[in-house]
This record gives sequence, structure tokens and C-alpha cells, in this order.
Amino acid sequence: MKASQTLDDNLQKVLVDLIELHLQGKQAHWSVVGKNFRDLHLQLDEIIVAAREFSDQVAERMRALHAMPDGRSQTIVDQTTLPKYPGDEVDTATVVDLITERLEATVATMRGVHDEIDEEDPTSADILHAIIEKLEQFAWMVSAENAKPRSRTSRT
Repeated sequence: MKASQTLDDNLQKVLVDLIELHLQGKQAHWSVVGKNFRDLHLQLDEIIVAAREFSDQVAERMRALHAMPDGRSQTIVDQTTLPKYPGDEVDTATVVDLITERLEATVATMRGVHDEIDEEDPTSADILHAIIEKLEQFAWMVSAENAKPRSRTSRT
């Protein structure tokens, strides 16, 4: 199978945000300070490793479909949908919110292109399903750090 331009473009959007998630995760890893530093520092490592593996998986799928992935730094800067990450030290509570936002933005990109990808190539859509599942799990686990307990009655 050879990817159409639409499939190529959609997979490229996913690739760019996964690479940027990896890079921003690394910046967060280096710049985080404050309470619960060590646990968050290690949790960021898990996200970084996963984002790198996911970007490689998407890029290799693109190659299998005779598309050319573009992971050059200028491409990432020009095409990412993720907001810019701060360059200074960042408190752990803020990092939790920033990383959660970026995980959710990456998932939003994938969900935004999912139906077109699935229509042309269900195999690529299956890859997205697995990545979405893991990134949403990361978002839940990271965001729980700042969450306040709710009672059952307050949810109804």
C-alpha cells in the first residue's frame, strides 16, 4: 500500500507532536523543582521514553507506506500544535499542569486525524489507538498529582 497525500500529511501531524512532546518532556525533566521532585522527574522519564518510541513507530509506519517522515527541528518548530514550554525552572505543580496540557494536546491531534487515517489505513489507526490509550493514561496519572479528592455525591 502507498499512502495518499492526506494519509501522509495526517501521520506527519502526529509525528511532529510526538517529537515535540518528547522534547518538551525532556525540558520539563531538566527544569522541574519543588515538592515531589523525584517522583515527577522519574514519571517524566517514562513519558519521554514512550513519546520517543511512539514517534519512531509512526515514522516507521510512514516509511512502510512509502511516505517520508520529517523530524527535522525546523519542521517541528513550524508544525507542532503544542504550546511553547517555559525555559526557566518550573515548580512541580505547574509542570504537572503543563505536561498534562501537552499530553492532551497530542491526543487531540491524533483524534483530529483519526477518522481520515482509519478510512484509508485501519492498520495506522490501530497504532494511533494504542498511543492514545497510553498518552491518556499518562495524562490521568500526571494530573492526579494536582487533583483534589471528590466525593461520590459531588459527581452526580
